[in-house]
Amino acid sequence: MQPNTPSPILLSVFPAGPGGGNPCPVVLDACGMDADAMRAVAAAHGHESGFVLPPEDPASADIRFRFFVPEHEMEMCGHATLGAAWLLRAHGRVAGPELRIETLSGLVRAIFGPDGAVEVTQPPGRVEAVEEPGAVLSALGLTTADLAPGASVVNAATSRVKTLVPLAALARLHALAPDPARVRAACEAIGSTGLYPWAAGPDGAVHARQFPRSSGYPEDAATGIAAAALFYGLGAPAGGLRVRQGEAMGRPSEIQVRPDPDGPGCRLGGRVELLS
Repeated sequence: MQPNTPSPILLSVFPAGPGGGNPCPVVLDACGMDADAMRAVAAAHGHESGFVLPPEDPASADIRFRFFVPEHEMEMCGHATLGAAWLLRAHGRVAGPELRIETLSGLVRAIFGPDGAVEVTQPPGRVEAVEEPGAVLSALGLTTADLAPGASVVNAATSRVKTLVPLAALARLHALAPDPARVRAACEAIGSTGLYPWAAGPDGAVHARQFPRSSGYPEDAATGIAAAALFYGLGAPAGGLRVRQGEAMGRPSEIQVRPDPDGPGCRLGGRVELLS
């Protein structure tokens, strides 16, 4: 990083236990930073990073966020959006109950609760079957016998496409150790940005793991966009969805997804903690 690069503030987003959550560096004033400088921040920290900028269209948005992983820029990052919005509110830069945010995937809203909670909106999801899931299963070290009875591998998205792989056994989910190169090849073949195997848990939550296509690291501890995709993959349950993630990494995380009461789409939320 260049010497004059602003120092990011490190957050943990979606923590659900000691050491949990997805670490997220956020630069609250990224004016003057180009894409190379932003990517360098993500590479230095090894995590998705969020960058706050003035909106390009002040008539429709209050703020603009950009997101980088060590390898490239992303159109949307759920946990970085949640974390950056929470941080702006904590720094007194949000006056009302909502924040309209420009992202490369479109306009989203952050909604603030009276207790400091934050939710981020996503548009209605789309779901389509993966007709030939063999490469996906092979990349994860699975066979069709590992799948939940009657369930199918699907691509789903509210912004970035995730491949949902339903497993019959929670223990099988936690034992996965895929080869990142094979994950990348499988994702590229079907237009996905990550494999998201999941299994139902005895606690009423859905447990999941996220293996990204090409982020510069092999696994995410908490992936809001994938949880939103899973919400639609499961038929957008009216009672919402609780997703546990990161447990196999020793970073327990929990994401809440529910229908947006103000219109189409959904909201994702969870805890945010300051790490630095």
